[in-house]
Amino acid sequence: MINRTSKPFDPERTRSRLTGPFCGLLALSTLACAKAPPEPVVPKAQAPVERKKVEPATVPDVKFVEITKEAGISFVHNNAMKGEKLLPETMGSGCAFLDYDSDGDSDLLFINQDTWTESNTEPRPTQALYKNDGTGHFTNVTQEAGLDKSLFGMGVAVGDYDNDGDPDLYITTLHGGRLYRNDAGHFNDVTSDAGAGTADDWLTSATFFDMENDGDLDLFICNYIDWSPESDRSQTSRLTGLDLAYDPPNVYGGSFCVLLRNDGGKFTDVSEDSGIQIRSFELRAPYGKSLGVAPWDIDGDGLVDLAVANDTVPNFLFHNLGGGKFEEIATISGIAFDVNGSARGAMGIDWGHFLNDQCVALAIGNFANEMTALYVTEDPQRMLFSDQANLFGLGAPTQNPLKFGLFFFDYDLDGRLDLLSANGHLETDIEKTQASMTYKQPAQLFWNTGKRGPTLFTLVPPEKAGPDLFTPIVGRGSAYGDIDGDGDLDVVLTENGGPARLFRNEGGSKNHWLSLQLIGKKSNHEGIGAHVELQSAGTIQRRQNFSAKGYLSSVEPLVTFGLGATGTVDKLTIRWPSGITTELSGLAPDGRYRIEEGADQATRVIPNSLAK
Repeated sequence: MINRTSKPFDPERTRSRLTGPFCGLLALSTLACAKAPPEPVVPKAQAPVERKKVEPATVPDVKFVEITKEAGISFVHNNAMKGEKLLPETMGSGCAFLDYDSDGDSDLLFINQDTWTESNTEPRPTQALYKNDGTGHFTNVTQEAGLDKSLFGMGVAVGDYDNDGDPDLYITTLHGGRLYRNDAGHFNDVTSDAGAGTADDWLTSATFFDMENDGDLDLFICNYIDWSPESDRSQTSRLTGLDLAYDPPNVYGGSFCVLLRNDGGKFTDVSEDSGIQIRSFELRAPYGKSLGVAPWDIDGDGLVDLAVANDTVPNFLFHNLGGGKFEEIATISGIAFDVNGSARGAMGIDWGHFLNDQCVALAIGNFANEMTALYVTEDPQRMLFSDQANLFGLGAPTQNPLKFGLFFFDYDLDGRLDLLSANGHLETDIEKTQASMTYKQPAQLFWNTGKRGPTLFTLVPPEKAGPDLFTPIVGRGSAYGDIDGDGDLDVVLTENGGPARLFRNEGGSKNHWLSLQLIGKKSNHEGIGAHVELQSAGTIQRRQNFSAKGYLSSVEPLVTFGLGATGTVDKLTIRWPSGITTELSGLAPDGRYRIEEGADQATRVIPNSLAK
């Protein structure tokens, strides 16, 4: 598990005891596709490329200041560690920015893990919901909101599945998933009544999206491995000598992802019929080991596709064919492997138009000693990608850390997408075997210079962003949201077995900005899946409206554009999931707008007082 190497894929070896890596080289003949894909062309081995030194002065002075305590956040994650080294302990957990009470500001939800054994003598860990007063100060409202539930939680998806105007929650756990309907700020468990139950599986990331554009939100759920406490305890992974280590996923069988179709507020499991259940060729066994999912309409056909980050087996790319059917095309599209034809330990995942042109990139945070992937396509309609992490500055700097939460966002509001990843190892004593590795690791923030080449993504030093963001933690989940209504994007990071950390963005609002709340009418209420284009000063910025990003987490349900120093807004175009197009001009910068599907104008709203 610790010293990762590449070995030929052997199905039988997945059932044997492994004391080594988390991943191995998978033979192309055993790719996890429902039908055999063409043989891919495997590029020559590519080592990380050292970037030319960039003067720190080129990076903007935008500080992230930790305000966790003064903001009223006191959440501490429970990882249930008792010395047995059971794998689920080290994998959680996620978080979300959401407006649960529909008052116009971003509240915060943290997912927690229960203890291994029930106890009646001391309080058990629960989820934690914090209400924002609009200025970035939070109050714990977990109990009154009905979320004081003890679950072995992993992640959360946020979406208005019943189209009643407030966001609902799907919480993934070690033992299946729970659907919580939001009824005027109180969450009720409707898992059974809504047909949203799943098997007793280890579920991880999830996303709401409208796969058929019928106006309601469906639900895609990642499923990790075929795990049980008994199977875990039967393994004997060692870090050094007698020290136990967490078992690698390749000693366990794979699992099937889950797709629940929303039929007017009731869900139907269509996983098998839809084509998202992927089996190994030889054993015909469940093949996925999924940790992250990122929805995106890649080819612009109006149908949402799904990229899935898999741990030690090839990633998936589900191309939406319409009619509720998907085709897995990761191998022929080029996102299944690294440039050597090897599967990686993939966790956090996100899409973005990072060059402000037609190019689109899929970023994936991978295991330690594996670079962050940046799969880029110049022609999205063809859906052919190549990993260009080295070409754009994400090679050598991302080689060492173990990456989890990862997302694109424009932290300095200059109109270009930057990249942040939360990092942290699995093993508390990793330094015993790898001197260059630590359990707690600093986050990494990459500023987008806008200059094509190996300096496009420049690693931001502490003297530019402040030291707080780079305090070493056992990073897992991550999300962004504007907590104080000033337009720039603030950040929250979760720590496995430690306190969550909230960082206020100080300096991003020196540039101009535009923030959009989309309200669907024929489309789903939150306009999830809408394509948004902003023309400003000769540049076109492109976004798609999805809140599921990174690892086990969700970002605020707003679309924010940086406008740089000029602040001009020439034209805003929204293509809704229904196919309706909205075109607006004359929008003043530095404000949030509420835009309803079919309307010919936007309503400028005062932050923290949005009327629903």
